[in-house]
Amino acid sequence: MTALTSASQTARGLGALRSSGVFIGRSLRHSLRDGEGLVTAVALPVVLLLMFTYVFGGAIIADGYIDFVVPGVILTCAGFGASSVAVAVNRDATLGVMRRFRTMPIPATTVLVGHVVASVLRNLLATAIVILVALAIGFRPTATPLEWLGVLGLVALWILAITALFACIGLVSGSPEAANGYGFILLFLPYLSSAFVPVDTMPSWLQPLATHQPMGPLVDSLRALLIGVGQAPMLATVTWSIGIILVATALTALALRRSRDR
Repeated sequence: MTALTSASQTARGLGALRSSGVFIGRSLRHSLRDGEGLVTAVALPVVLLLMFTYVFGGAIIADGYIDFVVPGVILTCAGFGASSVAVAVNRDATLGVMRRFRTMPIPATTVLVGHVVASVLRNLLATAIVILVALAIGFRPTATPLEWLGVLGLVALWILAITALFACIGLVSGSPEAANGYGFILLFLPYLSSAFVPVDTMPSWLQPLATHQPMGPLVDSLRALLIGVGQAPMLATVTWSIGIILVATALTALALRRSRDR
């Protein structure tokens, strides 16, 4: 009996991995077909980088503003790219696609795993493009190879966190339009941090929010790793990202259970 139970659990585990791979491929193919969305996810942060560097940069920091602003643009890029997951998940939920998948012998969560993992891959590619553009227009990081690995780890963890949160928003929203609207609120977080301007230039009542919201320590950590400016609050950065992943995962599991009971 024990051997049969173990074999059954192994089969289920392999089935989950296999179906997750299928849904990751499905989401990636949808991304390639949605050329406009893919271009927008990359073009908007690049335009933002060029605008802040050449239009506003001189008024904010006279010299070296591009080195200051690149970490914020990287995280803005992650937000733009992940926001599409809310709409994609909501379409699957409201158009009956997920209900149809539940009739198949696969774990229901693998549909969401496909959306989330595909989004992380897309966003890492978009982030690489933004960094290449930044290097072309004067960004000069001083990071060592180990520090670049740290940057990659922090960015990937944040992308995973924000994507999981957008997936949860998409699952609980009543329509794709609502999912897009709720998710849009999260895109303002970089502007309420040290991503584009120093915190000490903000009003005194706004500075605590800019310092202690999730983007604050993350931007500071990336800036410290990339250009060696300031401290890198790594513990706060990782804690925020992991906390968001855990909360989003718990809420998503609850939403899936309630939808299954309907």
